[in-house]
Amino acid sequence: MTHVAKIIEIVGSSDKSWQDAAQSALNEAKKTIHGITGVEVGDMTAKVDPNSGNVTEYHTAVKIAFGVEH
Repeated sequence: MTHVAKIIEIVGSSDKSWQDAAQSALNEAKKTIHGITGVEVGDMTAKVDPNSGNVTEYHTAVKIAFGVEH
């Protein structure tokens, strides 16, 4: 039997951490995608407040794999 997976990439954001941003992306994907089998965390970036020099928002790109239904 042959199995086929589809992979999409989405970006989550959080004001807490990159991990929270990745979980945010996964939580949103779970609303419409069934059978998620894995994730791959990619680019992690952040928005910085130019006045304070502090990180204000974390962004994480996540590739989400799920089975193609026959």
